[in-house]
Amino acid sequence: MIILGATPIGNLGDASERLREALSSTPVVAAEDTRVTVKLMRALGVDAHPELVALHDHNERELAASLVARAADEDILVLTDAGMPTVSDPGFVVVREAIDAGVDVTCLPGPSAVLTALALSGLPTDRFAFDGFVPRKPGSRTSYFESLRTEQRTVVLFESPHRIAQTLRSIADSLPERRIAVCRELTKRFEEVRRGTAIELTAWAEAGVKGEIVVVIAPGDVQNVTFEAACEMVRAMQQQGTRLKDAAAEVSDVTGHSKRDLYTAALS
Repeated sequence: MIILGATPIGNLGDASERLREALSSTPVVAAEDTRVTVKLMRALGVDAHPELVALHDHNERELAASLVARAADEDILVLTDAGMPTVSDPGFVVVREAIDAGVDVTCLPGPSAVLTALALSGLPTDRFAFDGFVPRKPGSRTSYFESLRTEQRTVVLFESPHRIAQTLRSIADSLPERRIAVCRELTKRFEEVRRGTAIELTAWAEAGVKGEIVVVIAPGDVQNVTFEAACEMVRAMQQQGTRLKDAAAEVSDVTGHSKRDLYTAALS
């Protein structure tokens, strides 16, 4: 069996009893960084010596089949450095391989930076999307935030501390009125949540911030979008890889502008 284990994202007290039991009894542990896993076991007082296998972004596709083959006969615990495996971390390829091979997969629930930030943001939680890390290239980043003008769900993103100021400036350019929350060092001693618009938070970020960062963006209100702005939304979605026909239909649904008119304008 493949066992996905959620590990603390900062506070060791968040480690579940099921995780401790799995670390104590599972014969094989596939870990994003085996050194981090050894430190975690010591910190949790787990006196066990499982076989440790490094499983990370660079070797997961290569190792997935062999790990799944072993998991048909023995339990393998899959861990990342922090949080839930498969969520912007290794593990997805192994899970998919296991499902295809008919090998059981289970999960030990636990800490999640995505859900923790969403809960703390004060923004709508009934419908949300997780988009991983913000695009690094300026053009792709701008197109991405432009596409969120039509997004009717709260969006959760990861970002690095040395790029957060740049990202907030991009959000301010594309979504100047949108409420956001920037969550830093979640569950740790210096946990901090800043709420406001990107314009209001940019100066804080430019002064320099450290630690793991999660950005939460409120859903948009696009009921009164002009036709010109709606056309820009269509073009931004195209740049993100959406077919023109589909982009025109989606923007039409949320703005009320004619799908045919949006399609024709984008063509021209």
